[in-house]
Amino acid sequence: MFPLEVAMLPGQELPLRIFEPRYVAMVGDCMATPEPSFGAVLISAGREVGGGDRRCDVGAQALIVDCQEFGVGKYRLLCVMGERIRVQRWLDDDPYPRADIELWPDEPGEPADNARISDVEDRMVALLDLIGQARGTPIRSREIVESAGLDPENRLYALAARLPMGQADRYSLLAAPSEAARVEVLSEAVDSVTAMVEFQLSE
Repeated sequence: MFPLEVAMLPGQELPLRIFEPRYVAMVGDCMATPEPSFGAVLISAGREVGGGDRRCDVGAQALIVDCQEFGVGKYRLLCVMGERIRVQRWLDDDPYPRADIELWPDEPGEPADNARISDVEDRMVALLDLIGQARGTPIRSREIVESAGLDPENRLYALAARLPMGQADRYSLLAAPSEAARVEVLSEAVDSVTAMVEFQLSE
């Protein structure tokens, strides 16, 4: 397991530089398996360095797609986030953070309504336009939002990755039990960020 200070979403790329001895050992163990991967979860409080952190129980698999050594005990990794995972039990951190986990696919239920997703996308375009206005630099808002559709399996996660939202909101989206619930979390996040940007513009 690799605790992080960001909530990584399925479909995102995760580049890492590994040099801390325990994670060097973890990478070595991962690379000895046919499909090298590890779990990544958000740190909810504290810092991973030095221990004493509190870790969230929902994360995602980090699939190692490229691993390069650059010196003794140092790696450069490129990972792609895969399926969601849920931690059943944290184990001892020796020799590195470990946990019993299960894959967590979406729970059964009605799929998200496409009209609802389109509405969220339109509001995201308007929000990105506002951000461009606040910065004094035009943003290709529609292109940014539409590019999320290039990964239909992770479309909502891809939309969220394009939204400047906080880690708590990203985690709420990751932990939403279904696609329909994920749309509602994303919709609320768009509203929150829009209100913040509008406030900044009004000052």
